[in-house]
Amino acid sequence: MSYIPLEKLLDKSKGSIYKLVALASQRAFEIAEGSPPLVEKTGSSKPGTIALQEISEGKIRLK
Repeated sequence: MSYIPLEKLLDKSKGSIYKLVALASQRAFEIAEGSPPLVEKTGSSKPGTIALQEISEGKIRLK
């Protein structure tokens, strides 16, 4: 499993851990339901990990 620093993720969610959790869980659910990932799988195929990678790379953003 790849490690993604929390500080990097909080910057993407405007400093709110609650918004980060909501965004990651919503995207993880979409991936689990069959939506294609926006990043290459590099180690873990768990939807939650993929969602966090997408957020850290800026592929998924808050509205």
